[in-house]
Amino acid sequence: MVDLEARRPVEVLPGREASPVAAWLAAHPEVEIVTRDRARAYAEAARTGAPQARQIVDRWHVWNNLTEAVEKTVGAHHGCVKQAYAELPGNGGELAVPPEPPDGYLDVHGRERAMVMRTRRRYAEVQELVDQGRSLRGISRDLNLDYYAVRRYARAAGLEELLVAATHRTTLLDAYKPYLYERFSQGCHNASLLFREIQAQGYQGSASPVDRYIRLLRKGSIAPPPPRATPKPRKITAWIMTHPDNLRPDDAPDLQQVREACPELDATLRHVRSFATMMRDLRGDRLPAWIDAVPEESLPHLHRFAHGLGYDLDAIIAGLSLPWNSGQAEGQNTRVKLIKRQSYGRANFDLLRKRILLRT
Repeated sequence: MVDLEARRPVEVLPGREASPVAAWLAAHPEVEIVTRDRARAYAEAARTGAPQARQIVDRWHVWNNLTEAVEKTVGAHHGCVKQAYAELPGNGGELAVPPEPPDGYLDVHGRERAMVMRTRRRYAEVQELVDQGRSLRGISRDLNLDYYAVRRYARAAGLEELLVAATHRTTLLDAYKPYLYERFSQGCHNASLLFREIQAQGYQGSASPVDRYIRLLRKGSIAPPPPRATPKPRKITAWIMTHPDNLRPDDAPDLQQVREACPELDATLRHVRSFATMMRDLRGDRLPAWIDAVPEESLPHLHRFAHGLGYDLDAIIAGLSLPWNSGQAEGQNTRVKLIKRQSYGRANFDLLRKRILLRT
């Protein structure tokens, strides 16, 4: 048990059952607020032992439950996303590959960059020694290279894989290069027009990289951009659960692509942002309306989450309306785990209780 105002533990109870919690609360009728997670045992303990206290469900636990429901929803609709990415320009193999050398392999004078030359040399040396049967440790000693660098050179599918990794730097334009390459292949060579087109799609960079990319395409000195990989369900979930102002610029177009590909995920994002606004602004009074709006969409995992909120509605509304939370208790839990590890798991409950309460 933690005194939220004093920010210190006042008691340590054995086990995770409801009865010790209820008994302690009954012995302390001065308790006015009980913050907790969504475990029904603790809810029942608070109702039994402290009927006078107001129960408040911690906001983080509610948000975490929502995240789990969103991740299941994304997994159920990932097929839509895969299909949409397969149909993107440049992912169908219809574009011709221009002649080498690709952009990034040459310096401003048209000579091969030192990094490229070094990568070619090391790749050849490592591959030659691998063919001779040398171990990776032995090659590392012979060439005075880090073991993991040797392993990377030895296991690479080819030299091109290493050269791309060595020369390519992530830019704001990367997500839009497939579109630019497709439009260029269709005959549109006007860099200003293409800049305006990708600006309308969410590009936040300047016109200079676009102009340079189009000039390189005109010279035929750049390879087509690699196909855009289908984002994993966990990454899509992270995009949905992130405030739009905190998304990386190169993630925003991918999230928009996901929304356009799947109406269900678009609806999921709208519900999540509505819930996040309600939680940020401490407007728990909006929760019943949010719960009623979810069943309007075909989102069974969100339905179950929303339905589950009804079992603890008053405490969750309080958690989304009042400034109280379980942050102090969670911090104490972390400290308790440290104390337990210091005892190598051999301390009994009485000793742990004393160490926890006396070291505050």
